[in-house]
Amino acid sequence: MIDEALNERYVQAREIAARAGALALVYWQSRDQLVIESKASLQDIVSEADRAVESKIREDVAKSFPEDGFLGEEFGDTPGTSGFTWVIDPIDGTSPFLHGMPNWCVAICLLRDGEPVVGVISVPTQAEDFAALAGGGATLNGVPLRIPADVTLGNATTGVGASQYSEPGRTAEIVRELTARGGVLFNNGSGALMLAYVAAGRLAGIVSEYMNAWDCLGGLLIVREAGGRTAKFRADGDFSKPDRVLAAVPAAWEPLAAIMDRR
Repeated sequence: MIDEALNERYVQAREIAARAGALALVYWQSRDQLVIESKASLQDIVSEADRAVESKIREDVAKSFPEDGFLGEEFGDTPGTSGFTWVIDPIDGTSPFLHGMPNWCVAICLLRDGEPVVGVISVPTQAEDFAALAGGGATLNGVPLRIPADVTLGNATTGVGASQYSEPGRTAEIVRELTARGGVLFNNGSGALMLAYVAAGRLAGIVSEYMNAWDCLGGLLIVREAGGRTAKFRADGDFSKPDRVLAAVPAAWEPLAAIMDRR
């Protein structure tokens, strides 16, 4: 049976993310003119671009689906009545974005009754659009995406999340365990983009002790639909709070899960 409500939102999510990415790219190309503010720390920053892009996404969604809810990094929670909620990170990788690096993205996840059903990650600087529909597989620029079977912890790099919210000793322990098992550390400043790279087989996995829902829910779905494995994010369903993140290609799941279980 065709789920028209979900399929319509899947198509719209990809189009909305592409438009948001195009807007973000304009801001990136004129980033020296942006007004920048610090939030919790000097590493936790927001610019007018973040707010403008999230506003654009919310406006576009509301035109087609006025009863849907939102959970966004910049403007918080707006409850809806349809059972669908759009979880938005308008620019994941704000620091790289503002420093002129191309490793940032627009990340969108659609929840249905609290479960991720659509994930979209738009990377305008690389002309790449990752997308997934629950039970329908993942794509990269519209082409089916499956993780290659030969990607392992030993022959690919592994994303390690670290921020001002991470406990330094625990981060050091994760890196120590990773290298002891033959892995190599990778971090590009964007958790969502690293998850997309796991789905594409470019990374063996990603581990992080702290990530917000808007950074990872869409990417976790894309990894699963591409054939990877992920740990449950917020088993209690409270996506307003952060949690640990673990996602991996099949061959790297056991060693990375073991690293995350060592506490």
